[in-house]
Amino acid sequence: MSNTILSRCEAKGLRLTEQRRVIVSVLEEAEDHPDVEELHRRAAAKDQGISLATVYRTVKLFEERGILEKLAFGDGRARYEAADRAHHDHLIDIETGAVIEFVDPEIEALQKQIADRLGYDLKGHRFELYGVRKKP
Repeated sequence: MSNTILSRCEAKGLRLTEQRRVIVSVLEEAEDHPDVEELHRRAAAKDQGISLATVYRTVKLFEERGILEKLAFGDGRARYEAADRAHHDHLIDIETGAVIEFVDPEIEALQKQIADRLGYDLKGHRFELYGVRKKP
């Protein structure tokens, strides 16, 4: 599968209006995990005609088509990232809401070992850690 949101939309035959293209560009530029309100703020900075409702509808469509993945980090806000990205886990700072992506080979190996021990073939997982930054 292609590595851009735009190319995945095109491959799935989605009609891409100018407003959807702006939303796609905002999503592709995001280095964080924005919620719909933040996506709207960024999209409206590029095109003032984009409504919050348009962003909600577009995100829902992209999620239904497997282009975006919805994430919930316990703060009551649904956040989004591109689906089909390379596997990674998340560390969420519960004071600031910052989300740090990481990959740890030891954690990956341990999860496989646990699944094996319990008699399962691991097909996927989601691993989230919640914490606060240590004080010096």
